[in-house]
Amino acid sequence: MNTFCLPTSVYFDENALDKLKEYKNLNAVIFTDPFMVKSGTANRIAEKLSSCSNVSVFGEVQPDPPIELIAKGLDFLINANADIVVALGGGSSIDAAKAVILMAKRSGKKQNIKLIAVPTTSGTGSEVTQFAVITDKSAGVKYPLVHEDLQPDVAILDPELVRTAPPSITADTGFDVMTHALEAYISTSANEFSDALAEKALELAFKYLPQAYKDGNDLYARDKMHKASCLAGMSFNIVSLGVNHGIAHALGAKFHIPHGRANAMLLPHVMRYNADLPAAFVSGNTNYTKAAVKLAKIAGIAGIKSANIKLAVNSLCDYIAAMERSCGIPETLAKAGVSKDDYEANKESIITSALNDACTAANPRKITRDSVNEILSFIDRF
Repeated sequence: MNTFCLPTSVYFDENALDKLKEYKNLNAVIFTDPFMVKSGTANRIAEKLSSCSNVSVFGEVQPDPPIELIAKGLDFLINANADIVVALGGGSSIDAAKAVILMAKRSGKKQNIKLIAVPTTSGTGSEVTQFAVITDKSAGVKYPLVHEDLQPDVAILDPELVRTAPPSITADTGFDVMTHALEAYISTSANEFSDALAEKALELAFKYLPQAYKDGNDLYARDKMHKASCLAGMSFNIVSLGVNHGIAHALGAKFHIPHGRANAMLLPHVMRYNADLPAAFVSGNTNYTKAAVKLAKIAGIAGIKSANIKLAVNSLCDYIAAMERSCGIPETLAKAGVSKDDYEANKESIITSALNDACTAANPRKITRDSVNEILSFIDRF
């Protein structure tokens, strides 16, 4: 028996932030990063929580939140006697808040805490998933956490909060959306419900990511990408991801490449690998993999017309690669600022981490050390 449910309530469109006004006589903690504090956005959220008994701000979240930050955030949450936590920011802020709440519940120090996720980037989908990623910086490893207690109770999507994201972050997070949707779509656990969410997310991303990248003030495009991110998050929350994320987590932990950027660099190559296309086209061939057939359908959603499945998949991968180039995504590790010596010194560790990553388990094609090495060969040119 399979199950489909959407446990997070999502509020979106005009005045969605007014949902925060409904929380009264509670202790609230805002989890966010220093920029959100400095820019006044955290204060804007605090004003919406004016009916709460007390509102405090933990504004120390950093990219790739380390274990030490989670411990510090836990102490802050307990001292504030928090009833609700508002996670404001990108994936790092939301993941940090998730991990802190999980630790609070596991320790027995605080059980009934509601999590409200307010994303300020359109990429991670963390506002609707039971996934979080924390980093052990000393070991150079990212740990994906998966637990029902990581699921936010409420997500608030306000495209106005994304307007100021610079083009590079718009691109990185936008291709993270695309990777989430594509990996969920061909996951070993994919089903009709996850497919519907992934298809819509991709339809929106193909159309509106270039517009949002070109003009950050295009609030209509921003809104569509914000919704695409949420839809893709709902999809992979049901069926997980794949080796694209497994490798990206390892690259990010070792070389501090932004997560969405690492995903984007790998995406066309991983999709080709997973499609496992025949070496030559044979008329009437029906022996395509399930992943290839599904990716050919996505090519159609992207507006690509092809005579057969092989051409459709290759055209889709070329189309994504062209989109990435137009949005400034580096094609190789060298262009992403990684030195050959650093890469060679960490390569085996990266492969091991990718193989052991929880996301890799749902990949539709078998993954081995050789296959990870094969995928990496497309971006390790120095």
